[in-house]
Amino acid sequence: QVQLVESGGGLVQAGGSHRLSCTRSGLIFDIDRMGWYRQPPGKQRELVAQFDLDGTIEYAESVKGRFTISRDNAKNTVYLQMNSLKREDTAVYHCALHRGSREYWGQGTQVTVSS
Repeated sequence: QVQLVESGGGLVQAGGSHRLSCTRSGLIFDIDRMGWYRQPPGKQRELVAQFDLDGTIEYAESVKGRFTISRDNAKNTVYLQMNSLKREDTAVYHCALHRGSREYWGQGTQVTVSS
């Protein structure tokens, strides 16, 4: 059974940096997409960054140039490096994996950016 576990959330000052990790357990092949989503308070969940099947990376416009997604296949881990954080980056960040019609989600980790 595939499970995703996020870690690294916390309280960060505006302008600072922070890194999130998502570790996958369970065997799965031919992952279509894997990456990060977030849900700000009172808003809908949105894509932050993800890897496509061919390795192409997609970023939300709001994080381009500030956030970097990376992965360590040997550790089954995907990272989200967040720089120049803004208050509007405050959200619950979820790791997600898509394969065909199946979706797998982590429990989420809270990132709060204070001014």
